[in-house]
Amino acid sequence: MSTTPEGVQEAAAAKRGAFSSRQVFIFAAIGSAVGLGNIWRFPYVAYDNGGGAFVIPYIVALLTAGIPFLFLDYALGHRYRGSAPLSFARLRRGTEGLGWWQVGICFMIAVYYAAVMAWAVRYTIFSFTKAWGDDPEGFFFGKFLQVGATPGVDATPVWGVLIPLLLVWAAILAVMLLGVQKGIGATSVIFIPILVVAFGILVVRSLFLPGAAEGLNALFTPDWGALTDATVWAAAYGQIFFSLSIGFGIMITYSSYVHKHTDMPGSGLVVGFANSSFELLAGIGVFAALGFMAQASGVAVNEVATSGVGLAFVAFPAIISEAPAGALIGVLFFLSLVVAGFTSLVSVIEVVISAVRDKFEMTRTGATVAVTVPMAVISLVFFSTTSGLYVLDILDHFINQFGILLVAVISMLVLSWGLRVLPTFSAHLSDGSSIVVGAWWRILVSIVAPIGLILVLGLAFWEDAKTPYGGYPGWMLAVFGWGAAGAVVVFGFLAAQAKWRDPEALSQVHFNEKGAQS
Repeated sequence: MSTTPEGVQEAAAAKRGAFSSRQVFIFAAIGSAVGLGNIWRFPYVAYDNGGGAFVIPYIVALLTAGIPFLFLDYALGHRYRGSAPLSFARLRRGTEGLGWWQVGICFMIAVYYAAVMAWAVRYTIFSFTKAWGDDPEGFFFGKFLQVGATPGVDATPVWGVLIPLLLVWAAILAVMLLGVQKGIGATSVIFIPILVVAFGILVVRSLFLPGAAEGLNALFTPDWGALTDATVWAAAYGQIFFSLSIGFGIMITYSSYVHKHTDMPGSGLVVGFANSSFELLAGIGVFAALGFMAQASGVAVNEVATSGVGLAFVAFPAIISEAPAGALIGVLFFLSLVVAGFTSLVSVIEVVISAVRDKFEMTRTGATVAVTVPMAVISLVFFSTTSGLYVLDILDHFINQFGILLVAVISMLVLSWGLRVLPTFSAHLSDGSSIVVGAWWRILVSIVAPIGLILVLGLAFWEDAKTPYGGYPGWMLAVFGWGAAGAVVVFGFLAAQAKWRDPEALSQVHFNEKGAQS
């Protein structure tokens, strides 16, 4: 085996897997970033936080926190050539727990994200016949999910969810077994163009619906007074982190599968702006359709505007029932949810598989089965029952608010002020790139982005402390909310204490900014 840097990297790539080119990496990164949140979260967040004026804090957040943190993830994974825990451990052994914290977050996200995928699969089929009839809300919460009358935990299975959820996990298992390039890479290269085409057709069709202009006016009419509201800026920073797949190990893992000569800053800009462009496209399509719904119902747009599952599975079916060529709109919309969700789910699960492979020296097949099967079992047990929606809502809220953002802030502070590695990372990112990642980036990562995220966290904590989230019983919030968020922290600490199957992996060579072995 060659002992040159190139030979060592080629051997590592053959063992761990790698993307065949920069283009495949970019497709995979976009596939991870563009998910359900782009379609059903961003439009309402923008509408609810100043409309057209929200574009200003959104762009500021993208440029001062989103892309800089994306570069930070890229630098860590690309330089140290490992999963999130291994990359942190190679940097400094005591920081390994941060990587496992991110792995725990991804595990939690995967088990409930798959359930939403299963709903979207069923609704793609429902769209052909408009199976929800005249009452989309009653159909979704009643006949389809069979949600219990009061929040709680119930083991009664919902077969209409369980069967498609099984199919989703079977498809995920198949893709993950194929590996980095043949599975993740190939899926992204195929699915992302399909997503863009399908959603593009949906947007064009929505723009020609009666009332579309009113919906767009509602979305883009600026409320300049919102710019003086701290919560609007917090919403912008939160949205950027939720949508870019940064802060929970995905981009660290993906960048470790890229050749050392890849232009990482250039790739990051492509991914960041592609993600934001899709969010804008989603806003146009969604609000054009909501404008039609408002006109058809004889109400104002603000009475039909919503986000999350309410938008996807209640508002859009109502639009589909009324709109000309509604079945086409429905199939395109839910197909877009399936495709966007699938590529994001694949990336989340890869974080866990990669970490397990690195830590325990397992084969791709062994690690995939060891990770995916338990995830599938937990997902089926908790989210294919009549209480699945309640558990999902609580878990999603707390993991996003107090899991992803908190580990992101701590990671930035540890890397910039504790270990002071930003100059090294700057040099690594700048090498071979036309973009000089210099002092401006270090200031953003070490000062501006942490301040923005601390503001987001502080406001979120204050809101949840002041008013229990969603009106759920205290015990449910304690178990599935605060308990789950705390569990990923404890998991990170405990997993970091386990011994590495191959201790030499921690001292394996990496490549410095000149490409030399070090």
